[in-house]
Amino acid sequence: MNVGAFLDIDGTLYRDSLMVEHFKKLLKYEVIDASLWHTHAKETYSNWDKRQGNYDDYLLEIANIYLTSMKGLNQDHMEFISNQVIKLKGDRVYRYTRSRIDWHRKEGHKIIFISGSPEYLVSKMAQKYYATDYRGTNYVVDHKGNFTGEINQMWDADNKRNAILDFTKKYNIDLSKSYSYGDTNGDYSMFKMVGNPIAINPTKELLTNIKSDEDLSKKIKLIVERKDVIYEIDPSVTTFY
Repeated sequence: MNVGAFLDIDGTLYRDSLMVEHFKKLLKYEVIDASLWHTHAKETYSNWDKRQGNYDDYLLEIANIYLTSMKGLNQDHMEFISNQVIKLKGDRVYRYTRSRIDWHRKEGHKIIFISGSPEYLVSKMAQKYYATDYRGTNYVVDHKGNFTGEINQMWDADNKRNAILDFTKKYNIDLSKSYSYGDTNGDYSMFKMVGNPIAINPTKELLTNIKSDEDLSKKIKLIVERKDVIYEIDPSVTTFY
């Protein structure tokens, strides 16, 4: 049986959100109305930037604006912008995760990206880092290739669990010997399913749930990468929030 390495992208490999980067490029190239940022998301971002708000709230607001703005746009017409996101931002990744991908590739493991970002961006990131396979949020298009405003999401724990089950069957993967990498509670199911879970810069919600799960807290690694230092910490670490 094969060993799998299941990786979230946003906040785990990439140091931000591919969807947010794509949104910024759509604003820059005037594909969508810049007033959407100023009237809806700017205040939420400012609150997070001052550490007075929640980054997840900002992301959710951007996601809603992004989905609404994409409706009616043609997927092929945005190929240039999608390529620009990966070309200009694709190297903005955590050193720890990048080195782990290199190690998994040398070991012959199946490297699989499972991300809540749009699948047309996830596919390009998977190609850049030589992933075996991938799955992202599917933004539905009609017969003309225009976005309908509907999605099949891939950022929650249930969908990520189902994705791992599909890939396990497809590639004959031994989950007890496999690895998973994530940073939010949406990755919780991936941690529970494998023998070697690794949380990278875990969120408050995820860390709280890890601490309350005796089995998971015994086997998981917690990695924190800040500035030019990479730390491994114990799940029992004292937190202040």
